[in-house]
Amino acid sequence: MIFLATIFLKTMHISRLLPLCSALLLTLISSHIYAAAIYPINDASILAGSKFDIKVELNGVINQDELQIQINGAPVTKFVNAKPEFIANENGKGSSIIFRDVQIAKPGKYSMTASSPQERLQVSWDVYASGPRRVKNVILFIGDGMTIANRTAARVLSKGITEGKYQGKLSFDDMPNIALIGTSGSDSLITDSANSMSAYTTGHKTAVNAMGVYVSRATDNLSHPKVETIAELIKRNTKMSVGIVSDAELEDATPAAVVSHTRRRADKQYIADQLLVSGAEVILGGGSAYFYPQSTKTSKRKDDKNLVEAFKSDGYQTVFTKQELLKASEDKSTKKLFGVFHPDNMDGSLDRLFLKKNTVAEFPNQPDLTEMTQSAINVLSKNPNGFFLMVEAALIDKFNHPLDWERAAFDTIMLSNAVQIAKDFAKTHPDTLIIVTPDHTHSGSIAGVVNDAKAGPLREKVGTYADAGYPNYPKANVEGYPNQMDVSKRLAFFYGAYPDHYETMHPKLDGTFVPAIKGEGGNFVANSKYLQQQEDAIHVGGNLPSQQDTGVHTADDAVLSAIGPGSEKFHGFMDNTEVFKVMVESLGLGRQ
Repeated sequence: MIFLATIFLKTMHISRLLPLCSALLLTLISSHIYAAAIYPINDASILAGSKFDIKVELNGVINQDELQIQINGAPVTKFVNAKPEFIANENGKGSSIIFRDVQIAKPGKYSMTASSPQERLQVSWDVYASGPRRVKNVILFIGDGMTIANRTAARVLSKGITEGKYQGKLSFDDMPNIALIGTSGSDSLITDSANSMSAYTTGHKTAVNAMGVYVSRATDNLSHPKVETIAELIKRNTKMSVGIVSDAELEDATPAAVVSHTRRRADKQYIADQLLVSGAEVILGGGSAYFYPQSTKTSKRKDDKNLVEAFKSDGYQTVFTKQELLKASEDKSTKKLFGVFHPDNMDGSLDRLFLKKNTVAEFPNQPDLTEMTQSAINVLSKNPNGFFLMVEAALIDKFNHPLDWERAAFDTIMLSNAVQIAKDFAKTHPDTLIIVTPDHTHSGSIAGVVNDAKAGPLREKVGTYADAGYPNYPKANVEGYPNQMDVSKRLAFFYGAYPDHYETMHPKLDGTFVPAIKGEGGNFVANSKYLQQQEDAIHVGGNLPSQQDTGVHTADDAVLSAIGPGSEKFHGFMDNTEVFKVMVESLGLGRQ
């Protein structure tokens, strides 16, 4: 190719050719460099003794004896005992070699090179140890998609504000240690819940939609190079218990990333299977459709496995309503607890407690996140060796996506209540580290107050600065929820990344906001339902691509709050992989 470009150079005027030739050469060089890869990627931080897969992908097709792999200048066999799997030509893209379940015990800097007659690749890794165990329990709360404005709105609604001073704080507002968390993945500035949660649970970066793996050129979702999760580390190396709680489907990205390894978060049947084999002592949430055989009416499985029966056979108490959950968790004999309370995502607190919309009428006995958290702690704390518990307030994200800030705020209040339960537990168990963090953020902000008494069209009812004043939500009940949202002076909460929609500046009392629907030509357009409900609703032309029907995640830093032994390590700006590092160091999972 380069020879042809040189000949072509002699036949054209130099001023016309140089830009073309430069672009051609850059394309050739870029495609050559970026097709080949080593996993784990450059600058990866690896916990000493943890298991991970090494994969080398070459551009060229070679024989295995032509490939030389070294770590710190020595043959790879000095560090790796696993027999490699060599793929002569993987998917027609070149030769690959994989070493499964590698462990490097000695901390330090490692440089790995892979050389063939045509190529040479190199990456560097930092292998770190943990030192001795410092805490007995770790409770990780994920406010999925929770941005600063969600916290602020929840505080306004639940605590009230008078003459500029809040009349109280959310339970995680007064945690002594705070850090800003960078959430970007290995492939994109903007993350999703799979790769962002995977960074928390493995300490490794990965790509959008992936968890527990590095995204390679493998075509099988389950064949990509794997990295061990914190739950697997705990189960392999300790006698601790593990708990997973979410008000989304248990197969959704955040709970799935605690135990799963897949390129595609949509592999929900596989994820349900992984939850079973994980050995986690407590598993509570939605998503029952993937635990029942395909012959069951609500099942989404493609086989006849009945995982509910399998959990029973493995000694789990199985529960399906709030009442059954509370009874089982208070039973001193319950050591393992499995509960599913909805075929899909569970309903949010605004609907369950007040509006009774969405699917509440169909599933009236769903537990609150607080009840699932308390139940999990009741069971897990019976283990004298301690526990790791992940609790996800998933619906904050599920409501931020469709621009439904009121529902997101109510579920942020619910998260605060759940965190308070953990803080109360820590009062008598001070060897507990509690972390509260989003996995990623959304684009919401509070810009003022909407005042119905102001004259003029809807946009003129928005007061800013001194004209904003304060909203007039009623005083919250003992759980922190006001019993009315459609008051005459409301928060003016707006999102910065949105599809076409009609802005009503009113809470959606008939169900979660559906901002856009598919129109002619397949593009999404503003949902005219809301214009029919409110004549002065403002048509807002979207600033996202026309194939986007909801809001999207943002790259804004996530705000993490923490309390307990080890929490002092959270400060300043940190990468999301460092959250894993603090947890495993606190638990001594990489001690020598």
